[in-house]
Amino acid sequence: METSSNYSPGLEGIVAGRTTISEIDEARSSLMFRGYDIRDLATKSTYEETAFLLLNGRLPDAAELAAFESRLKAERGVPGEVIDLLGKIPAHAHSMDVLRTGISLVGLFDPEEWDGSHDANIRKAERIIAKMPTLVALGYRLPHRMKPVEPRDDLPHAANFLYMLLDKEPDGPKGRIFDSSMIIYAEHEYNASSFAAHVTVSTLSDIYSGITAAVGTLKGPLHGGANEEVMKMLIDIGEGDKAEKWVMDRLGRKEKIMGFGHRVYKHGDSRAPILKEASKEVCEFDGYCHWHEIAVKVEEVVKREKGLLPNVDFFTASIYYLMGLPIETFTPVFAMARAAGWCAHVIEQLDDNRLIRPASEYVGQRGLVYKPVGER
Repeated sequence: METSSNYSPGLEGIVAGRTTISEIDEARSSLMFRGYDIRDLATKSTYEETAFLLLNGRLPDAAELAAFESRLKAERGVPGEVIDLLGKIPAHAHSMDVLRTGISLVGLFDPEEWDGSHDANIRKAERIIAKMPTLVALGYRLPHRMKPVEPRDDLPHAANFLYMLLDKEPDGPKGRIFDSSMIIYAEHEYNASSFAAHVTVSTLSDIYSGITAAVGTLKGPLHGGANEEVMKMLIDIGEGDKAEKWVMDRLGRKEKIMGFGHRVYKHGDSRAPILKEASKEVCEFDGYCHWHEIAVKVEEVVKREKGLLPNVDFFTASIYYLMGLPIETFTPVFAMARAAGWCAHVIEQLDDNRLIRPASEYVGQRGLVYKPVGER
């Protein structure tokens, strides 16, 4: 049966909406948030400032930023009932399942859950951004029967998360570098999870439902999880002098090497070089560059053999591992950072809403004659 000319599997290349939040320039392999280059934001801004930009469409002045930071700090805690319920989750639960459940739970306690006005959605977005790090830390510590670590209001957003997860403050450049990685992960146009949030709230559902849908979408290995798989790959390789043979064996079997290529970026991911430098800085600070060196060797072989360049997930693996983050937290950290972008998309959808209901093309049988069950 012939298919229509406008059908595109996976909606690849289909323009599904208009946005002022972010833009990917494929020709230049660049990414901009609200008109600002990601390289400037990642190296000069903070996550809090970038989150304000994504939510409000402009950079804050000093007073606005200070007030925004104070509001986030005030909203870091989660209700005790949520902690109690998350504490009952079995130890084998996937950390993204715990986060998805946590977001849905905290929504039940939001006094403005069903206020769909723009201002209420901004306030709810701030609460979500503030609570996501706490939920991610709880989502790892509670199933592992570790005592929760209370958030601190004297630490910035990124450093406070590392403290809650690891029960110690980040040393040296680690807090700043982790903050930069969160900026890089904060937004990325109409990716699968952001689009899922659009679809969900287009029915006039609430922002928590949209973010819950986004977390569930990010859980899938074709969207999130690549940084986890990269680290498992580096551990499997083990030594730098084994990297070339390991990669060549995989390529010979036509297996995918995780952390390379991207559906959108055809000439390299502009975020990857920033993270490569950050990985080097962390390893030099710790005096242990083992994982970074294996990653660089893998990068060289894949580029030489396949012409592929690393994407955003490749060097975040060694960064997070060197900082002491358990591998299973890598994707929840991605979600925690992406919360600002997701909320911005939800608000943009609801500010000018139209129900998202695409058409489908039927390619099944026609004209079948029904027979009663006794005659089949």
